[in-house]
Amino acid sequence: MKIALTGATGFVGSTLVDLALERGHEVRALTRRDQPEREGVAWVRGDLANTDALALLCEGADAVVHVAGVVNAPDKAGFVAGNVTGTKAVVEAAGASGAARLVHVSSLSAREPMLSDYGKSKFGAEVAVEQSSLACTIVRPPAIYGPRDTEMFELFKTAKWGVVPLPPEGRASMIHVSDLAALLLALATDGGEHAGQVYEPDDGREGGWRHAEMARAIGDAVGRRVIPLSMPAALVKGAARVDRLLRGAKAKLTPDRASYMVHPDWVIDAAKRPPAGLWQPRIETREGLKATAAWYRAEGWL
Repeated sequence: MKIALTGATGFVGSTLVDLALERGHEVRALTRRDQPEREGVAWVRGDLANTDALALLCEGADAVVHVAGVVNAPDKAGFVAGNVTGTKAVVEAAGASGAARLVHVSSLSAREPMLSDYGKSKFGAEVAVEQSSLACTIVRPPAIYGPRDTEMFELFKTAKWGVVPLPPEGRASMIHVSDLAALLLALATDGGEHAGQVYEPDDGREGGWRHAEMARAIGDAVGRRVIPLSMPAALVKGAARVDRLLRGAKAKLTPDRASYMVHPDWVIDAAKRPPAGLWQPRIETREGLKATAAWYRAEGWL
């Protein structure tokens, strides 16, 4: 199949490119910057605001997978531009091209849109997808980890020192990036059978992971016995303001992110798990975390 992909140079998108090529598909991928030539990949220079680039991206595609999105922005307008307006543009381009289906990568944060500007924008993107006439499927991943990730990497770094700072005690689901990529590819090539569905995939762990359990598992992965340090919500939000002041646009813990991090329940809805006949997770999280830590070491990150 010919698959059009946004976010192809990012963490999830690059993993999906690798898998699609491995399975014999052709990929047309949107990129902001020039990329090295790669067999099976046609790079399209542009971004979500470039309608000509999106038209070229989707032209002749059997399926469009929309992974690109904004996870960090200086204000509400930045999230709206990247996640809502950008998604609408992809939907329009996909519809005009005659693509048979669209797979949209959302976020569990869309379930609680009032907690943060990010969550509100991801909810708005879902609305744009659902209002289209395309055969669309929405995927809401939980916390994603794996090689090349720079977000959860922060926890691996702190685990090296034996203490992992955490939000107030709560629970969250997790998924390895390779398992997520396998689901996205399965949906892109399923013939539209799952159109109209909203799926929440995870590693299969019922009830998700308590934050402290997750911290200890990451500690095991880096070979350290760690102390999970749950912080009050006010302290998390204060730390976010400090991180923004110190690192500016490079801050990982932003005030907006802190607003949804302190929510106690980011466990997937088991009723929204993808059907087993379509997809099942294959990577056990403790082993996946150890392999991820090994990759970080091999790349000199840890």
